[in-house]
Amino acid sequence: MIRLTKLNKEPVIINCGQIERIELIPESKIIMMNKDYFVVRESADEIVEKIIDYNAKIYNWHQKLTIEQNNGEGMW
Repeated sequence: MIRLTKLNKEPVIINCGQIERIELIPESKIIMMNKDYFVVRESADEIVEKIIDYNAKIYNWHQKLTIEQNNGEGMW
């Protein structure tokens, strides 16, 4: 989930795994897989960076959990 800002400055949290595409109109229009959309203040580059950060957090959390479950022996 990523935090973005609608044009009216209202915050919105979006499931980034459901984003189909981002159109520049010139604002960023995020079209979801169900065809709903959000127009937000953040640029496409900012949105992509937020998605990368979110995915990195999930990966790091999973890696840490796996290591803990293996009693510190590593993932593999």
